Amino acid sequence: MNKIPNRAVMCDVLKEAAAKDRNVVVLCSDSRGSGSMTSFAETYPAQFVEVGIAEQNLVGIAAGMAACGKKPFAVSPASFISTRSYEQCKVDCAYSNTNVKLVGISGGVSYGALGMSHHSAQDIAAMSAIPGMRVYLPSDRHQTRKLFEALLKDEQTAYIRLGRNPVEDVYTEENVPFAMDKATVLAEGSDALLVACGEMVKPAKDAAELLREQGISAAVLDMYCVKPLDAEGLLKAAKGKKLVVSVEEHSPFGGLGSMVAQVIGANDPKKVLTLALPDAPVITGTSAEVFRYYGLDAEGIAKTVREALKN
Repeated sequence: MNKIPNRAVMCDVLKEAAAKDRNVVVLCSDSRGSGSMTSFAETYPAQFVEVGIAEQNLVGIAAGMAACGKKPFAVSPASFISTRSYEQCKVDCAYSNTNVKLVGISGGVSYGALGMSHHSAQDIAAMSAIPGMRVYLPSDRHQTRKLFEALLKDEQTAYIRLGRNPVEDVYTEENVPFAMDKATVLAEGSDALLVACGEMVKPAKDAAELLREQGISAAVLDMYCVKPLDAEGLLKAAKGKKLVVSVEEHSPFGGLGSMVAQVIGANDPKKVLTLALPDAPVITGTSAEVFRYYGLDAEGIAKTVREALKN
């Protein structure tokens, strides 16, 4: 089992970049510990800004630094950066076309028992609704590295959601098929298509393996690029399938499921189901316990597919 969280990989990539480029800077809102950025702050103190618990200021300062030629990564809990600083994300970053990478750490239900105030089940919908804002949810540490390496090379604003805890590897270090803004096919199948993002990709992949053992052929698509959504890749993967199921650690409204249904409905109508968190405060527990309770683990996803194909 992997013990390295995606946020730690982000720190490694940014440290490597900062060693070669003094314009690479990191800003935190009293979140260097939870964001795994302590090592960056200690190694490159002149390229690190501690804003304190003031997310609006965090994003505004990052945008100002970007306007001066810096390459800022603003790191803050997803629950706060996507809500408290929403106007700054919209106006100072996207509308003003500044090179700010907004990193929402401890995304989804990562904070567990801290409850709804610290959960981010609306961030995909909120950030995707901003014109000019890109939204990414890498599935494991290897894809996280590829994504941040790619983001360092462009000058467009983006929102990246990372979980708090280590997640099982989806890819290997030697085999990470990555193309910017292109979904990755993890498994081929003929009966159903599972489309997942972020930490839901591994359960979806495992669900496909369970289904295969039960005589059901399910394809799996890693849609790490929620916006821009890879509509071409989605339609290609969905072609000929009886069922499409989206899986996300998010509200059932406005997220990956809504986007998948919109694309499929407009181009290749068929049965589409959305597996997501409920439209209510979630139960208290670890991420694994929450996923299991709401049918977002491998067994729950496989059960949904089996029952849907019967109807």
